[in-house]
Amino acid sequence: MTIIYDLSKLPQEVRQEILDSPKYTKWFSEFPKKIFNVNNTKTVKGEKLGIRTLVQYLVPSDLSGVNLCAMAFIAECYKPCLYTSGRGKMTSVQMSRLRKTLFMLQYWEEYLRMLEKEVVLHANYCRKHNLECAVRLNGTSDIRWELKIWELMVIMHEECNVKWYDYTKVPNRLIPCKNVYDLTFSYSGVKKFLPYVEKAKTMGMRIAVVWRYKYQIPKTFMGMKVISGDEHDARYIEPHGVVSALYAKGDAIHDKSGFVVG
Repeated sequence: MTIIYDLSKLPQEVRQEILDSPKYTKWFSEFPKKIFNVNNTKTVKGEKLGIRTLVQYLVPSDLSGVNLCAMAFIAECYKPCLYTSGRGKMTSVQMSRLRKTLFMLQYWEEYLRMLEKEVVLHANYCRKHNLECAVRLNGTSDIRWELKIWELMVIMHEECNVKWYDYTKVPNRLIPCKNVYDLTFSYSGVKKFLPYVEKAKTMGMRIAVVWRYKYQIPKTFMGMKVISGDEHDARYIEPHGVVSALYAKGDAIHDKSGFVVG
């Protein structure tokens, strides 16, 4: 088997893990069979509202050798990402995400064809079952998709009624039409990141904030009304100019990066 991806920018320990494992060597000698996930805890709650969401999970920050999260080191959100996705041996899920990321970076045309095919199939399924069709391209990344596939996003919004949405830590992403692509700003309390939080607030963006415990969630935050964001992930159905409150679950309760409040 011949590895078809350039692994030279990966951390040495990750590269060696791929080379030493027959399973991973095989994986990285092939294209992924799919790039989206539909059965995940982040989005499945939306189905009770009649919304079905595809999510793409790539590796965060610069774990692929290319930084896919522009604010990762300013907001210091790379720390929890590295903790779960980049230190020590990588899990099969993390390797799968890494392959998808390299596929996107190194085989763009093939990747784009697969993306379009999967979104069309998703839209057809939603139409058949009377569900709203939603797509999150940045499940674990912060790529400016409006600069990469805007024409496709518009076409699929108009022809297939796709609702594109994402979270971002970049407040000045200029979206030509917010009805096509909705963005929620992702809060971090790291001091050097606070000017970006203030800019997002000034721009009237919806801001997602994670509290350590549910009981800590206030009625207002930074002078903004707080609404519950935990019933679903479909942020695009919420108004702008509010704080969408989430609370930490699992290992996130112990996060000290500044991403979690409390």
